[in-house]
Amino acid sequence: MDILFLAHRAPFPPDRGDRIRSYHVLRHLAARARVHLVAFVDEAQEANPAPELQALTASCTLVHRRKSRALALIEGLATGCAASVAAFADRQVAQAVRRVLAEHPIGAIYAFSGQMAQYLPPTGRRVMDFVDVDSAKFADLSGKASVPMSWLLAREARLLARFEREVAARVDASLFVSDAEAALFLSGGGDGRVDVVENGIDAVTFAPDVAPEPSGADIVFTGQMDYAPNVEAATWFATEVLPTVQRTHPQVRFAIVGRAPTAAVRDLARRPGVIVTGAVADTRPWLSAAKLAVAPLHLARGIQNKVLEAMAMALPVVATPTAAEGIDHRGTLRVADGPEPFAAAVTALLNDVDAADALGRAARAQVLARYDWNVRLQPLAGLLGFPEA
Repeated sequence: MDILFLAHRAPFPPDRGDRIRSYHVLRHLAARARVHLVAFVDEAQEANPAPELQALTASCTLVHRRKSRALALIEGLATGCAASVAAFADRQVAQAVRRVLAEHPIGAIYAFSGQMAQYLPPTGRRVMDFVDVDSAKFADLSGKASVPMSWLLAREARLLARFEREVAARVDASLFVSDAEAALFLSGGGDGRVDVVENGIDAVTFAPDVAPEPSGADIVFTGQMDYAPNVEAATWFATEVLPTVQRTHPQVRFAIVGRAPTAAVRDLARRPGVIVTGAVADTRPWLSAAKLAVAPLHLARGIQNKVLEAMAMALPVVATPTAAEGIDHRGTLRVADGPEPFAAAVTALLNDVDAADALGRAARAQVLARYDWNVRLQPLAGLLGFPEA
């Protein structure tokens, strides 16, 4: 069977949340079918497929996305569509999709991220992996922004929600990463078949035996550090939570680990006990060296890979309710909301090494039992129309 795989960002390397999911889906499908990949890349030099992508695909077309946010917004305002859809409207990608459909016996199409729905043909077996309800993110942001940004974000939320509903009504199945995201979509008027395919984790790669980074960091937060929710989370923890922890643990060190830190994130390194790494070759040594991980997110959708990665490495995690949502975390996470409760949860784990170790072991066991990628991705076989191996 031949499958066309559409992605808003090439699924390699699997070094950030969206690429981690899309990479494992691609690998899962490639073991069972011939996959033809058409995807965007963020940089021109990435347009030459990596050997790992070539090995997984029957054909691979990568297109450098050049369109700026400003141009996408102008196009969206001019055409009445969501700017985040206009941002991924590209003639070269449309031509590549038509070429693959004409040259190969495509039996099904898997589209990753709602922006790619614009390339789905009107017929054929089509599965749309929305992952999260993107329109809800813009709605949340609009409530925190000031005019005129609040108006633009509210417009984006409204138009994108309408687009998501229209897409879901015409595809064979719409996928979301958690029950909570699926319920949110349906509560907003979503129609059609809605299924949940949760994120998983490579528990062989993310394992407790990774050699630690000799950094001296006790608490770690990982993520793409030019992503607004991560910036807000790191800033909130460093400014609102860490000082309280430092009252009883004055030498504690907090590492913010991730590429492309904004100026606001880099400025946090001026605060006592805060480390900002920028891009690192591998986040695992930083996780292995820490005493605990934090996920202090207040704006998040679906399942947070950063939480699963820390759990897989048997690291105790303190998370906000937003960051923990979608993860089956009974007895495996500490969940706290607000600066004082969050600081208290962190301090309690720093004070009680045995309890922290037990929490980490329980987290690792939960990952092994619940979040293996092959188990999580089994529903794709039936949805795309080929028998599970």
